Amino acid sequence: MSPIRQRPDPEKRDRILSDIRRDQTLREKSYREQALNLFPHVCGRCGREFSGKNLRELTVHHKDNDHLNNPPDGSNWELLCLYCHDDEHQTPYERDGSESGGSMGIGNRPTLGFKAFEGLKDLLPTPPEDSSATPFPGENDQEK
Repeated sequence: MSPIRQRPDPEKRDRILSDIRRDQTLREKSYREQALNLFPHVCGRCGREFSGKNLRELTVHHKDNDHLNNPPDGSNWELLCLYCHDDEHQTPYERDGSESGGSMGIGNRPTLGFKAFEGLKDLLPTPPEDSSATPFPGENDQEK
C-alpha cells in the first residue's frame, strides 16, 4: 500500500511563493539601486541622460557578464540605455554584418559552422557585362 500524500496547505504554499518572489525582486533591485546611487544617470556609451519616468530605460550592464558578481563598489557595473545594452550583447556579426567584427577590433568569434546563405550568390542571376546597363530602370533617363 502506498502512503497517502497530503496536499500542501494552500496558504503555506502561497506564502512560500510570495517569499520567493519578494526575495528575487529584492536581489534584482539591490544591485540596480546601488548602481543608480553610485553612478550618474547617464548611459556609459551614448551619453544620453535619464531622469524621472525614463530612468527605467537605464540598465545595469555587468562588464564581465557574470550577474552574480555584484561588488558593492560597482566595479563590475556600468549604466547603459536599453539600446546600447542590446548592442553590447550582440555578436560582432550581428552588430555590423561582418564575421570579422568590422572596425571594432573584436576579431573572429568561433561559429558552429553553419552559414545560412552559403551558396546563395551562385543561385542568383549574374548581371549583364554591358556597361550601359544600370541596376535600376530609369536611372540614366535624367542624363538624356
